[in-house]
Amino acid sequence: MASPSEGLDVFAQKLECYVKSRQQSGEPDPELLQIVQSITSLFRKQLYREVAEENIFQCLLQFLSKAIHEIELASKSSCKLLDAWLQLTAECFRCQRNACVNCSKNQCIMRNLGLIEVSVCVIWILHGINDQQSSLAAFRCGLQYLGNMAAGNRDSRNRIWKCTFPDFFLTCLNHLDGKVITYGAMLFFTCLDVEKVIELQQVKNLPVAQSVVSTYRKLPESEWLFLTITDHFLKCPELVEDIYAKLSNQERITLLDVILAKISERDPVNSEETLIPLKLVEFLASCFKETCKDVLKLASGTSTDDEESLIVIRLLDVLCEMTCNAKHLEWLQNCPLLLETVIDILQLAHFAGKQNKNVFTASHSVSKMEEVSHPAVGFKAHLIRLIANLCYEHKDNQEKVFHLDGIPLILDNCSIDDNNPFLNQWAVYAIRNLTKQNEKNQEVIAKMERQGLADYSVLKSMGLQVEERDGKLLLKSLKK
Repeated sequence: MASPSEGLDVFAQKLECYVKSRQQSGEPDPELLQIVQSITSLFRKQLYREVAEENIFQCLLQFLSKAIHEIELASKSSCKLLDAWLQLTAECFRCQRNACVNCSKNQCIMRNLGLIEVSVCVIWILHGINDQQSSLAAFRCGLQYLGNMAAGNRDSRNRIWKCTFPDFFLTCLNHLDGKVITYGAMLFFTCLDVEKVIELQQVKNLPVAQSVVSTYRKLPESEWLFLTITDHFLKCPELVEDIYAKLSNQERITLLDVILAKISERDPVNSEETLIPLKLVEFLASCFKETCKDVLKLASGTSTDDEESLIVIRLLDVLCEMTCNAKHLEWLQNCPLLLETVIDILQLAHFAGKQNKNVFTASHSVSKMEEVSHPAVGFKAHLIRLIANLCYEHKDNQEKVFHLDGIPLILDNCSIDDNNPFLNQWAVYAIRNLTKQNEKNQEVIAKMERQGLADYSVLKSMGLQVEERDGKLLLKSLKK
């Protein structure tokens, strides 16, 4: 039985014969294609990849170098000749792609031979060919090869980045073919590191980062685009701020959805990995404070999908989810004017809902399915949730809510509301956090009951009751 090296040597010698006799000039010999296909098949196995000699890759380099000229020439004249060269080019890429898998030796050989530069040049030529299925297949294979070259090899990643950034990635991310986008996104993700993310912040390079978000909006099933945002972009708040400023409203919603998905991850083992930098928390909080009143446009009833309003709703969702993390919560509790802003917008939304019937009006009977799916559903409940969390074991915020008359406002939102699921439960939690070890806030609620400013049934529905003891009104839980 022949050894792996002997099996490869036979095909390697045949390849060298073609190179020496220059039989690849003009139309490639079908036998040459079969030889490359045979090597491609052998390279699926690790033992053949490990014994591959440099001469095989030198031959592939020769074929691809020749293809640069031949494809350009054939694309202007002979379709038959063009198709033959495209097939050979695609097979060379497949062969190189397979040779790279878990084999740094072959990655280094090909990099030192200059196969990265030649392959990128060929891919650019392929991109310029229109209406040719074979060119698209070769294009995809070339991207797969570069992706495998970059995997686990820092030197190869840096070389590929130098040859491709930024135009090559922009071309892939904005391509019409889904597989080209996927392979291009895979390559982009693989090449990225801290230094390259910093490079993305340059004004001339921002369109690449922006394209990642805009493309993900069109192709939300792309795991590589999602990971690029979560594992690289979100770790650089300055980059996110720059991208956010240039995105459309729909793209901003997409980015916020990704951030929400990231911070919603529950991984106690790697909890630090799911954190986003506090500077990004600060930025998102500032965005909410600046734009939160845009949500009141929904009260007009003229549009249920106002994009600026949807951004505010998503920002609120993100802030609420952030309060589930101790570090994020601590920062948000001390964020200047955040609590005041939340109470203010709750007052405005609650008032708007009482002025006339709109999305902020409490509903007790759902008759139409579209009312349930309205984007503003849950908005007031989330505002109270955020207030509750911002006051959790935080004396200063308890006092702020007191001075801003937030307690009566929260009590006035304790009724069952089909437009705000769990509103009552969040209100109970808010009252708990506001009154915990705070006699002043307890007295406010007790006096409201004594003066008849609040229906006792509301407190009872919250699991609370008021008792008078030694001339003082005390707020107590109904549950033992």
